[in-house]
Amino acid sequence: MKKEFDTPERVLDEIRGLYADPDPDLETRLVRELIVHALKCRRDHLEVLDLKVLSRVMAEFRYAARVFKPYRDRRKVSIFGSARTPENDPYYLMAVDFARKLAADGFMVITGAAEGIMKAGNVGAGADASFGVNILLPFEQAPNPVIGDDPKLITFKYFFVRKLFFLMEAHAVALFPGGFGTHDEGFETMTLVQTGKAPPMPLLFMELPDEDYWESFDRFIRDQLLGRKLISERDTKLYKICKSPQEGVDYVKFFYSIYHSMRFVRDRLVIRLEKELPDAAVADLAGEFSDLVAKGTVEKRGPLHEESNEPELDDKPRLVFTLNRQSPSRLHEMIVAINEAGRGVR
Repeated sequence: MKKEFDTPERVLDEIRGLYADPDPDLETRLVRELIVHALKCRRDHLEVLDLKVLSRVMAEFRYAARVFKPYRDRRKVSIFGSARTPENDPYYLMAVDFARKLAADGFMVITGAAEGIMKAGNVGAGADASFGVNILLPFEQAPNPVIGDDPKLITFKYFFVRKLFFLMEAHAVALFPGGFGTHDEGFETMTLVQTGKAPPMPLLFMELPDEDYWESFDRFIRDQLLGRKLISERDTKLYKICKSPQEGVDYVKFFYSIYHSMRFVRDRLVIRLEKELPDAAVADLAGEFSDLVAKGTVEKRGPLHEESNEPELDDKPRLVFTLNRQSPSRLHEMIVAINEAGRGVR
């Protein structure tokens, strides 16, 4: 069987088809841009190493996006922790229980696919509710048997592409005790949410009741980063220490109890909701978070015209306002307040 693009003629035919439409849709325009950027690499006479990296990144991204695409209607939680945690360790058992409870509530999990906490996440959720995003390393990173033969296992060469999918596809992140990589992912998540480069999401620090692994980490952040005014007080609300699997699952469910998702339409922020909030609750939110509103106020709206490419969300109530983007951490607080305001709403 021949491959899709097995001859130059087939490639040229595909390109001609892309440029035949005088009024292309957004998808076609973006594919055209990718072709132009590829040609510019040749025009700019980039080094062979640069071209190799670009080519591999494009291939890895395309393949991973294709694997995740059929599951984008399901919420996912990325689980991080040490690959060296043995299976009789209390944290391993905690991770199994946490992932099992997530899967029972309809969530999927994303792990690094290796041993330790990563395997525990896959064991708890089961293969059907698991993704594995593996990395090519000379040690520690062979895929675990739960996800090893699953089509939802993806193996990356580059950490930065792998990290992109860990967060781009996640609706929450849970960290168990781990080494440099675990802390790297935790700081990466906090940085992206703090700077508005990622939407608000739960960041859970999973800790056994009688331990202080993350509590000591929290003290460092408060004593050193906050104490030296390198971050703000509200930045410490971007994460939550959870002392049990159920506490972690409950917080993720709470975070998405009323809040569904968000999207920018030019200078306006559209917050999609699971349920419509009473007018009085919206007025209270507009007052409490007036510092987030650059002009006008917070309004109830239906779907905007620019959201027509997401028809599956047409039935979601919306809050729309022009966002003052100076404090993304404050937006995280607003999402929590929206969920609090929706308690008891039918």
